[in-house]
Amino acid sequence: MIDQQVSLRGSAARIPVRPRTGRLLVLAAVFICAACGLVYELELVALASYLIGDSVTQASVVLSVMVFAMGIGSLLAKRLRSHAAVGFGLIEAGLALIGGSSALVLYASFAWIGESRFALVGFSLAIGVLIGAEIPLLMTLIQRVDRQDAGGTVADLFAADYVGALVGGLAFPFLLLPVLGQLTGALLTGMVNAAAGGALVLWVFRRDLTPRSRWLLIVVNVSVIALLATATLLDDDFERAARRAVYGDEVRVAVQTDVQEVVLTGTGRSSLDLYLDGRLRVSAQDEYRYHEALVHPAMDGHHARVLILGGGDGLAAREVLRYPEVRSVTLVEIDPGVTRLARTDPALSALNAHAYRDPRLTAVTADAFNWLRAERGGYDVVISDLPDPGITASTKLYSAEFYGLVAEALAPGGRLVVHGGPPNARPRTFWTVEASVRAAGLSTRPYGVIGRRTGFAAGPDRTTDRAKAPHGWGFVLARVGPRAPALGLSPRAPKLRSLTEGVLAGAARYAERGRLPEQASTLVHPRYWEEP
Repeated sequence: MIDQQVSLRGSAARIPVRPRTGRLLVLAAVFICAACGLVYELELVALASYLIGDSVTQASVVLSVMVFAMGIGSLLAKRLRSHAAVGFGLIEAGLALIGGSSALVLYASFAWIGESRFALVGFSLAIGVLIGAEIPLLMTLIQRVDRQDAGGTVADLFAADYVGALVGGLAFPFLLLPVLGQLTGALLTGMVNAAAGGALVLWVFRRDLTPRSRWLLIVVNVSVIALLATATLLDDDFERAARRAVYGDEVRVAVQTDVQEVVLTGTGRSSLDLYLDGRLRVSAQDEYRYHEALVHPAMDGHHARVLILGGGDGLAAREVLRYPEVRSVTLVEIDPGVTRLARTDPALSALNAHAYRDPRLTAVTADAFNWLRAERGGYDVVISDLPDPGITASTKLYSAEFYGLVAEALAPGGRLVVHGGPPNARPRTFWTVEASVRAAGLSTRPYGVIGRRTGFAAGPDRTTDRAKAPHGWGFVLARVGPRAPALGLSPRAPKLRSLTEGVLAGAARYAERGRLPEQASTLVHPRYWEEP
């Protein structure tokens, strides 16, 4: 044992600082690299959820592939232990380049190819392998700087690694994403990663490097930082070009709110398109078909007090406010950026007939689920104009518990209408919505209407092709009690562009054609997913 200790001491690195200081520097590098690694991981999850959808699936893919790849990286690192210093420096440079550019490449593949799943898996594998190789090499380096028992070394390394992961995990949503955005945040993280890894090896372990390996590390790290810095300077130009590839050449407004990316295209009211997180939510060409079908069947009956959940664009409110009998409309929208645009953008405010200027309309910025838990007002009509249930963030707003809160907010005889997705393209999702409404004690009347345009931005080629194909919108009309509400129009309904009693008669048959015996979705057992 004594001979072994002497042998180990003799192999200690010749460093320019005291061993304890060197140990602290290695742990600081572990801290920084761990923070950067978690930022890369969260960046992949966030961008994949935005580009592909279904954040639960994307998070599962990224995390499982990355953890698997970390195991492979740890095994591969065994071959580098005899060259731990130069190996660690090159690994950090590679991790900085791949992780820092990951968001940019994912966005580019989505914009110009229309597919980013393969890039997502590839980056998850590559980043996982490189992260997995860090700890074995750092274990070797820290033992050469200040040797102590293996248990204490492992404890110190993992403590620095976990604390760094905490800092990176908190910095991503609260600092990098809101202040710098996804692309710039990832690029700057890569530069920090390269600088930390390169500085540790080139300073603390410089005497372990041959002249050739020293110059190799200098050239590689300078090149990586220069590439990432150049990409950061060109970030705005790249984002504009990619946005044109996704949305076309007529992008007028593109803002990243605290909730989502909001994009307005088109030169005026008649050509306006509104995209939320890459999904087409409003098209001026046929939005009236959707909003007339959503609103007016629910207005057949008493409708003095109306509650709109979602619908921050003001278009559902526009239809409701056409009834002079309406005394008050409460609109609950989670994203103030959307309501701000609906008030101020000339084209969008013209399209919603300046609904926000009507004194009967009160806009509330809140999560609809939490707001309903505190609201017990008797509403004659509740209109649920929310994103598709297949989007993970919307799942709780299509649950049986949510509809139970809506039922409590309804006045006697009040009616609820829910947008449930296209019954022909996604029948399982649509009938899960209907089953969830029934599970809350409401009697339902499903119906659907034909539209003209697709609901997604999917890259330049596929958007053009799919925009030509007709699709439908599905709705569920409901009320408390044993009898389903009649599907019709109020005698006081205003003149409508597309919806008639004849259309509604066909709308009920259109929805019922593909009825499926689906189960209700609950908070603890969500049953929605994004169907093709």
